[in-house]
Amino acid sequence: MDPSLYKAATRGDVATLKRLLEVDPTILDSKTPQLNTALHLAALHGHTDFAGEVLNVKEELLVAKNNDGDSPLHLAARYGEKGVVELFVRRARSWPPEDPTTAEGPLRNPLMMANKAGDTPLHDAVRNRRSAVALLLLDMNPDRGHDLNGLGESPLEIAAREGLVLVVERIVKHPWAQQVSVNHHVRGTALHQAVLGRHIRILEILLEKRPELIDLTDSNGNNALHYAAKKNHARAVEILLNKRMNLAYKSNHEQQSPLHVAAHYGSTDAITALLRCCPDVAEMEDNNGHTAFHASVVSGKANAIRCLLRRVVRAKEVLNHVDKNGNTPLHLAASMSHINSALVLLNDGRVDPCVLNRDGQTARSLLEIRGEMDAYELHLWTQLMRHEPIWCRNQPVPPLRRHKGSASAPGDFRERLGIQVILASLVATVSFAATVTMPGGYSQTEGTAIHSHRAAFKIFLVSNTIAMSSSSVVLLCFLYPVKYNSYKVNQVLWGQRLTCLACLAMIVSFMTAVYVTVAPTVRWPVDMAIAIGASTPVLVILILGREVIFVPLQFILSIFNRFVSQINLLISI
Repeated sequence: MDPSLYKAATRGDVATLKRLLEVDPTILDSKTPQLNTALHLAALHGHTDFAGEVLNVKEELLVAKNNDGDSPLHLAARYGEKGVVELFVRRARSWPPEDPTTAEGPLRNPLMMANKAGDTPLHDAVRNRRSAVALLLLDMNPDRGHDLNGLGESPLEIAAREGLVLVVERIVKHPWAQQVSVNHHVRGTALHQAVLGRHIRILEILLEKRPELIDLTDSNGNNALHYAAKKNHARAVEILLNKRMNLAYKSNHEQQSPLHVAAHYGSTDAITALLRCCPDVAEMEDNNGHTAFHASVVSGKANAIRCLLRRVVRAKEVLNHVDKNGNTPLHLAASMSHINSALVLLNDGRVDPCVLNRDGQTARSLLEIRGEMDAYELHLWTQLMRHEPIWCRNQPVPPLRRHKGSASAPGDFRERLGIQVILASLVATVSFAATVTMPGGYSQTEGTAIHSHRAAFKIFLVSNTIAMSSSSVVLLCFLYPVKYNSYKVNQVLWGQRLTCLACLAMIVSFMTAVYVTVAPTVRWPVDMAIAIGASTPVLVILILGREVIFVPLQFILSIFNRFVSQINLLISI
C-alpha cells in the first residue's frame, strides 16, 4: 500500500485521501501485506468520515476480504466502532439479497459474509462484548443470531456465554427461521453456555423463551445440569431442577449423572443442591459401576467425599457399594494412593475395610501388593491394620503379606533408613554444638549464659533441646536392626516424624540465636533471616503438596482422639 494512503487511513485524513485520488484514481486498489484495504484500516481505527469517502469512490471495497477473510465490517464490529458500523449498515441496506449461487461474487451482502473461521460480523461483535454493535446488526437482520461459525457456535450461544443480556433477549424475541433440531452440539446449546458463564438472568430468559433447550445435550451427552454441576453453580442447579426435576437422573454417554460430574470436580455446593432436591441420585452408577463416591475418590477430591458423607442418605450402603471390579471407594483410594481421600473414608465409621473385591483383596492387601510404599502409604497401611481387628473379627481377610517390591527394593529401603540416620546425626551434632557455645557466649565471672534472661534465648533453649532429643531418639531406635521384610512400620514412621520435628526445631533455634546475637546492633538482617527461616515449611508444602501436612495432622488428630477416649473412659469409671 502507498505509504501516504496508509498514513491517511490510520489518521482519518480525508483531505489527503482526496489529493491522492486526484493524482491516482486507482490508489484504493492497493493493499497491505495482510491484504487490508484503506477501508479496512479506516474501520479498524474508527474513522467514519474517511470510510464514507472511500465508499463514495469504490463501494465494492465493503466486501473486500483481508488475509483472514475479514471484511471491513468484521473489523469495525470486532473493535466496537459503532459509527463505522452504522455507516456500513446503511450502505448494506441497498445491497442485493444473498444468493447461494453467487455467494462468492463481488456483491455478496456484507452482513452475511463469513471470514475464514466462519464468523459473521455479528459473531465478532458478541465475542468481543460489543453489545451496541451487536444490537445494531440484529436490527438490520434478526435471523443472523442463529448462524453457525466454523466451530458450530451461533451468536446466541456466544452472547449467552459472555453475559450479553440485551443481545440474548433480542435474538430469542425474534421467531427462529429454523428450529434447532440437532440434539448433540459439540459445545452445547445457548443454555449450556449461559451456565458456563454463570449468567443467571440469561439462563432464566432462555428457559422462559426457549424451554425446548433444556432437553438438548452436547456431543458427549451432557445436559445443562451437568455443566452447572461441573462449574459448582448451586443457583443454576436449583433453577434447572425446578424447571425439570428429572435432569438429575439423566446420564451422559459415559452414564455419568450430574452428581458424578459434581463429585469428580469437587463441586461441593452443587453436590449439596443436587442431594437436597434428589437424595436418591447418589445411588446411580456410571459405565464402570462407580457411584459419586467412586468418582470423587478417582479424582482425589477429598472435599467432595466429606460433603457426600454428610449429605447422602443411606450412606453406609452407598459407601460400601462395589463397582464392576468389586472395588469399593476405599479400594480405589488405596490402589491409586489417594491417601487423603482414603483417610477421610476410613475415619467414617460406616466404611467397611473388610470388603473383598473380585480378586479377593481388601484395601490393606491392595497396598501391600503395590510394592514398596512411601511414608504416606505406610501411614494409611497402619490405619487399615488398626481397623481390621475391629471390623473383620468374623470375616475372612487376606493374610499379612511380606513386602513384594523389585529386586533392588531391600537395598533402597536400607538406603532410605541410612539417609534418615545421617540426617538425625547431623541435627544432633549441630544442636549439641549450639548448646556448648551458647549464642552471645558466657559470663566470665559467673559462667552463665549472658542472654539467659531474654525470652528469645529461652525459646532457643527449648527448641534446641527438642531438636537434640528428637534426633537422639531416632538414632537410639535405629541402633536396633530394621529388617526389610519385618514390617516395622511404626519404627520407620516415628523416625521420619521425629526427624522432621528436629529439623523444624533447629530452624527455630537458628532464628532465635540470630535474634539474640545480632538484633541489638542491626535489625534488618535479623528480620530477613527470620522471614527466610519461617518460609521454609511453606516452601516444603508448596513443593511436596498439601498431603505433606495432611498425614501428620491426621496422626496428631488420631492421638488426640485416643487421648480423649481414654479420659472419657476414666471419667465413666
